[in-house]
Amino acid sequence: MAAEIHSRPQSSRPVLLSKVEGHQDVVSAALLIPKEDGVITASEDRTIRVWLKRDSGQYWPSIYHTMSSPCSAMTYHHDSRRIFVGQDNGAIMEFHISEDFNKMNFVKTYPAHQNRVSAITFCLASEWIISTGHDKCISWMCTRSGSMLGRHYFTSWASCLQYDHETRHAFVGDYSGQITLLKLEQNTCSVITTLKGHEGSITSLWWDPAQRLLFSGASDHSIIMWDIGGRKGRTLLLQGHHDKVQAICYIQLTRQLVSCSADGGIAVWNMDISREEAPQWLESDSCQKCEQPFFWNIKQMWDTKTLGLRQHHCRKCGQAVCGKCSSKRSSYPIMGFEFQVRVCDSCFESIKDEDRTSLATFHEGKHNISHMSMDISRGLMVTCGSDRIVKIWDMTPVVGCSLATGFSSR
Repeated sequence: MAAEIHSRPQSSRPVLLSKVEGHQDVVSAALLIPKEDGVITASEDRTIRVWLKRDSGQYWPSIYHTMSSPCSAMTYHHDSRRIFVGQDNGAIMEFHISEDFNKMNFVKTYPAHQNRVSAITFCLASEWIISTGHDKCISWMCTRSGSMLGRHYFTSWASCLQYDHETRHAFVGDYSGQITLLKLEQNTCSVITTLKGHEGSITSLWWDPAQRLLFSGASDHSIIMWDIGGRKGRTLLLQGHHDKVQAICYIQLTRQLVSCSADGGIAVWNMDISREEAPQWLESDSCQKCEQPFFWNIKQMWDTKTLGLRQHHCRKCGQAVCGKCSSKRSSYPIMGFEFQVRVCDSCFESIKDEDRTSLATFHEGKHNISHMSMDISRGLMVTCGSDRIVKIWDMTPVVGCSLATGFSSR
């Protein structure tokens, strides 16, 4: 079923520890079991499986359970050993897993949505199961009674979810590229604000309650850091992926952000430095460098008897410029641009060689990644995707493995 790849040689890249194979369709979610050598997977093939590492070093399924509908989302609460599985038909099913991880008992079904469940979180303190779905809503249900407590609808599919257990704030990303911040109450909710910055659908969210930072990944290949707690409205843009960002995880101990994209790219971003916020793009009817008119500026074209030019923007200063005045390209990692972007000629001259030093490391996962999860305490990561393969990675060579980071030796 699964092969041990190799042990942990010292390197500066993720170490592939194991491949787990056996699902017959897309693996929609994979979660590492804390303090255990085990993985829980849910798949479009309608199965949920628990894989335990045997003495041979291979992962073998100890639980194999078939659901009534393809599995689309999953969460696991280790202290209570409860698994919640969202399905394509909109239902969420709860199971309780035995201490030896060899048996799983059905608890109840929650009619949470009318369409595919996209994300789930469980709050033990309030006994709420909170979820989003393709029926354009967030719902929260009582796990004691199984009854619906409240729903809130959006204008497009709700694609991802993060929840602050202490303040009962929920962050919901949707297919329109918008993130909505809600305050959930027992039977109602209130919209606090909406965050707009992405040019594509929101594919992943990560909330860090300690620093009150929200990270969002999107189909526009970019990541935005939103400073919710401190400098209100401050955003940082991170661009280094070449496909949609499917999953993100912020490691608060080391101030690093791990992100995975659909093309198999794995990035580790250094967030422990003072980064610059990308400027707002300025609008102008003519180039702000040479003053030549843009093609919609009919009056100036007529007055100067010249053809209008196409408008571009310098990524460093935000000025509206023509192609001739922005002929150079440069990376500028301190502003999040890890690959070369358009800059005006004067900004190009101001960027020193040391300013181009990368502030992220990029690695190849070598499979289509649709979901990623980390066990930060052990420095382990699991990825899965449409190739039906689950990969377990040792991330400590990339994110640090000293005792100061909290990673324990295995």
